Amino acid sequence: MKYLCLVWCEEGTFEALSKQEREELDRDSLSYDQELVRSGHMIAAEALQSPANSVVVRVRHSEMSVTDGPFAEAKEQLGGFILIEAKDLNDAIRVAAGIPLAKLGSIEVRPIYNFGKEA
Repeated sequence: MKYLCLVWCEEGTFEALSKQEREELDRDSLSYDQELVRSGHMIAAEALQSPANSVVVRVRHSEMSVTDGPFAEAKEQLGGFILIEAKDLNDAIRVAAGIPLAKLGSIEVRPIYNFGKEA
C-alpha cells in the first residue's frame, strides 16, 4: 500500500538553523532517502521551497484566480513529502519516525486514495 509522508515544520524552522545544522540535516535526509531506496520503501521524495515562493490557484464559477503565498495563515508549513510503499500503517509509521525532519517538525502519514478500488 502507498502512503504519503507530509513533512510539516513551523515557519522559520529552517531559517533558524545555522549553516552547519542545515548541511547536517541535508546529509541526514539524503542518507535516509537512500536507506528507503535500499529497503524498497521509496517511491518519490522532494523538499519544497518556502511558501513565500508559492502561488494558489482557485477556479470558481469558471473564473480562475491566482494569489501569492500560502493559502492559509498557519504556524506550520508543508516542507516536503516522501511517497513510500509500506506493508501497512504500522510499517509506514516506522518509516515516518525515521525521517530526520521529524525531530524539528511533524510527519503526517496519509494513505493514498485508490480511485475505483474499495478500501
